[in-house]
Amino acid sequence: MRKLLLLLTVIIVGLLFIARLFYLQVYNKEAYSLFEDSAISTVYDYPKRGYVFDRNGKLLVANQPSYDVMVIPREVEPLDTLEFCALLKITKDDFKRKYTRARNYSPRIPSVFLPQLSKKDYAVLQEKMRKFDGFYIQKRSLRDYQTTIGANVLGDIGEVNQRIIKKQPYYKMGDLIGKQGVELSYEAILRGVKGIKFIQKDRFNKDIGPYKEGKFDTLPQPGKDITITIDSELQQYGELLMTNKRGGIVAIDPSNGEILALVSGPNYNPNMLVGRNRSKNFSKLYRDSIAKPLFDRGLQAQYPPGSPFKVINALIGLQEGVITPGDKVTCRMGYYYGSRRLTGCHHHKSPVAMNDGIAQSCNAYFVTAYRKIIDKYNDAGSAMNTWANHAKSFGLGNYLGYDLPVGQKGRIPDGDYYDRAYGDNRWGSTYIVSNAIGQGEVEATPIQLANMAAAIGNRGYYFTPHIIKAIEGDTIPSKYTTPNHTTIDKRHFGPVIQGMFDVYNKGTAATLRIPGIDICGKTGTAENFVKIDSVKTQLTDHSIFVAFAPKDNPKIAIAVFVENGYWGSRFAGRMASLMIEKYIKGEITRTDMEHWILTHSLENEYAKPYSGEPFKINGETTLQVVDKVKPPENNDLNNSIPIQSNQQ
Repeated sequence: MRKLLLLLTVIIVGLLFIARLFYLQVYNKEAYSLFEDSAISTVYDYPKRGYVFDRNGKLLVANQPSYDVMVIPREVEPLDTLEFCALLKITKDDFKRKYTRARNYSPRIPSVFLPQLSKKDYAVLQEKMRKFDGFYIQKRSLRDYQTTIGANVLGDIGEVNQRIIKKQPYYKMGDLIGKQGVELSYEAILRGVKGIKFIQKDRFNKDIGPYKEGKFDTLPQPGKDITITIDSELQQYGELLMTNKRGGIVAIDPSNGEILALVSGPNYNPNMLVGRNRSKNFSKLYRDSIAKPLFDRGLQAQYPPGSPFKVINALIGLQEGVITPGDKVTCRMGYYYGSRRLTGCHHHKSPVAMNDGIAQSCNAYFVTAYRKIIDKYNDAGSAMNTWANHAKSFGLGNYLGYDLPVGQKGRIPDGDYYDRAYGDNRWGSTYIVSNAIGQGEVEATPIQLANMAAAIGNRGYYFTPHIIKAIEGDTIPSKYTTPNHTTIDKRHFGPVIQGMFDVYNKGTAATLRIPGIDICGKTGTAENFVKIDSVKTQLTDHSIFVAFAPKDNPKIAIAVFVENGYWGSRFAGRMASLMIEKYIKGEITRTDMEHWILTHSLENEYAKPYSGEPFKINGETTLQVVDKVKPPENNDLNNSIPIQSNQQ
């Protein structure tokens, strides 16, 4: 019986082994992985990252050598920790922390122990690396920014984290990835493909040469070079004009949607985020919660668009047939329909038709036009939806679909928005007249306003703004070469464009003319409120300007937004005119305007909320606390509510 039991045990164990081997060789779908073989080590060969050029072929971003100390925790032998730490210029506590981190990640897989050694430190360490088993030096490339401008456009690269590794298995601990700007947007193109070398080890865990004579090794594939649409000289000039100011400048080529300049102020040198000091410098920039240099105001800041939005209401009014270019409106310094003051205005002739309404930025004219649009329909909700659809066709109130990784959608309110705010069918045009002059609930980003100007300059269409101009050996996506059409008929743009042209000839920007260039523009001023100790307080107004030039077949459309810049023509208008001249002529003839901008700072304005000093607006001391105004109980014109003044 015992002999039989022993025989059965041997037979059963043998059958189990046979079944297991049969399963592994025939049915098992999991491929054998060299990466999991403990007798083979994996060494990555990092490719050259693609270069970045500006639209004129100027090199903006190249590469520089970097040396990382790598570790394979299970191969580390007892070592002189003090000597090793002295060579790396780290403390023993740093050593323990870094080693523990690498071991927790994987005891078998190489990971970065200390990144980005200098050439000097690398030369010293290389001679003694043989003494430290489990450690080796790996060469790779860091970015070398050939410029000090465009940090928000170019972006930077940094080490991947566990979340990225889990989502994208291509990356390993210590790998670098694009973090912002085009480095992030075009990471897959710029990074290339890592090469891999498999190294055979003997029973003493020593390297004995390539596995299978390198049969499974792969060569690195270098990243592709890209050309971006930015004009580096125009970008540099825009950043110069924005010195000691906060805001955004966005310039677009209307003929193709290429972004010519994308300025955010304040800015920083992109070289700050390269090398061993990257983490420290990033933390410094990130923690600046007042100036917010990492916040791209050209793409992310949502502001009331102010008076430039009036031209949209003019176009919608023409399309809806509720106004004509010749219709005139009486303006009594903002007194509208009798003795009720609906909105402030400034001195200009009265009555005004559309041309002078745009040129002189008459609030009364555009409140009248806006109310006619909303009151055309019996149902205010349906009217607002129609109005909103027209406005959104210019790229407002939604993400534009550009190829940069950050942005905001702005806001174009519709009927549902006000139904939620006031209740169904309990509101009318008098509740929302602030939208007539680009205040109220309307918000837009500078890039949306620049795109709006491009659509007007093109008389009804625009191309999706984009930063990519060319990819080595490839083409750019077709969505950037396909026009987007607005809901406004082409015939309606002529009178509005003439009004914008007269803004420069006889209107609110008459002092900003550039000799030899026909510019169409619109000044704007947006009231500025902040919360100080939970109290809503008015500060100095924002300065806004949108323009395109030349009048026919425009080459540039631009939006400038300067925080706390007083009125539209004071800062933003001057800066827009100078940017247009710089791009079209390549030189500046209005040196008077240039000198004024470069010698005027707004730092005192930005210090006001934190200085404890009284606020001054237009030279007068004020501490205006604003409460929310209760809307009228009915839709009668004589019960219209006061809204923000929007003087130019």
